[in-house]
Amino acid sequence: VQLQASGGGLVQPGGSLRLSCTTHAAIFSRSGMYWYRRAPGKERELVASISSGGGTNYADSVLGRFTISRHNRLKTLYLQMDSLKPEDTAVYYCNMGQAYWGQGTLVTVSS
Repeated sequence: VQLQASGGGLVQPGGSLRLSCTTHAAIFSRSGMYWYRRAPGKERELVASISSGGGTNYADSVLGRFTISRHNRLKTLYLQMDSLKPEDTAVYYCNMGQAYWGQGTLVTVSS
């Protein structure tokens, strides 16, 4: 199973980015999906999750700024990130079913 994450980049504080994670896996629609991140020198952190039914959860640090969503027909997971802060700088990883990982995409928030 392969997951391909994209959409990272350099953005100024207060800016927005949208991450995407695509797969060809048939189990996508019935899998819980997750976005994690690892900031320099820190432990990996669960950022957001979305169940197969569409229920969502967020880390307190991103609540109200990030939105996780999914498109089951396209087998794509999204993370809309608004009002970005320097402390959001990290490599972001998508995860399917707590079993499969994407390769990570770097988000850098800096002026």
